[in-house]
Order: sequence, then structure tokens, then C-alpha cells
Amino acid sequence: MDIATQAIEGGFADPVFDAQTVFRAVMDAMAQPGTLQPLPVFARPPAPVSATAGAIALALCDNDTPLWLDLVLQAPAAVKSWLGFHTGAPLAHTPADAHFALIATPAEMMALDGFSQGTQDYPDRSTTLILQVSDLVSGAPLLLEGPGIETTATIAPAQMPRHFVEQWKQNNQRFPRGVDIILATPEGVACLPRTTRIKTMEA
Repeated sequence: MDIATQAIEGGFADPVFDAQTVFRAVMDAMAQPGTLQPLPVFARPPAPVSATAGAIALALCDNDTPLWLDLVLQAPAAVKSWLGFHTGAPLAHTPADAHFALIATPAEMMALDGFSQGTQDYPDRSTTLILQVSDLVSGAPLLLEGPGIETTATIAPAQMPRHFVEQWKQNNQRFPRGVDIILATPEGVACLPRTTRIKTMEA
């Protein structure tokens, strides 16, 4: 299959309904940090983009939202063609220019402060990171507190960066600036908004 054909295929079958469903799942996950919001398979992006991450990109990205891809996703021409065709999003030249960042290998990604942090007046101009993870149970357990969480919640996302908890504490300290994270798993989506506080289970 050539790249042009790959770029056209695998998008939303029902663009309006599918995008609304994915958007609602992301918003629910942002409102209830640490919860998994199930998502059916709406998209079939070219590898190594996962179905969930691809659907999230299609629902959130457009021609006004520069998108940054990590090195693994920058390499295949089919990935850039598919995202460009279905979202219209321009590729960001640097992480600091990105409205969204799609990360296939979170364990190897750059530090959170390398992405756009927004400004005091416009904190919404920060980068939202979409991280592909295999599950929310096999990584280091994270204890979550903050808005949208009644007492505490616990998730253990796989393939997270080293020193993630310390980086996230620094992200909290930049509030209202700072990044938000969407965790894309094969089963659905979970979120870590910048207002969520994280502790390791040993802390």
C-alpha cells in the first residue's frame, strides 16, 4: 500500500459522531483524573501510532493546533501524511511551538519543561501531551490528589519517563502555567491535568 493510500484510509467512519465521542471521553478523563474512560476503536492509523492515540489526535487537532511528534513518529512518512490529511494540523518545528505533542515512547521523551508552558495571561497556550502507554497497571504506582478526585486515586501507567514524579511536581509549581497529559491506552483514555498532584506510593 502506498503512502497516499495509507494517508486517506483509517480515519473516522462517522467524523462528527466519532470526534464527539472521543472528545467527551477526554473531557471526562480530564474532569476525573486517574479514571479510565473506555473508547472503542474509531481509527486505524499507520504504525507506530496506536488506535487510541490516533483517535485522540483526530478529535482534538486541527489546522490551528501545531502538532509535535517524537522521534519515533517523525520517521515514518505515512504517519505525517495520515495526521496531516485527517487533521490538517501543521507540524510544530520544536516542542515549545506545539499545541499538542504525540509521544509513542514516553520513557524516552524530553523533560516536561521543554514543551510550551503557556503564559500567566494565557495558560491555555501550553502543550497537551498525548502519551501512548500499554496499560495503567504495570508501571510505578502514582497516588493522585486534587480537583476531580474525591480523596485519592491510583494509577500505574507503563513506560513513563524516569523522574516523572519530580518533573510533575515542578509542573504543579508553574500553575497556572504547565502541561496537561492524556494517557492513551488500548482500552481507552486517562488524563493528568496540571492541577493534579502526584506522589509515589512510597512517599
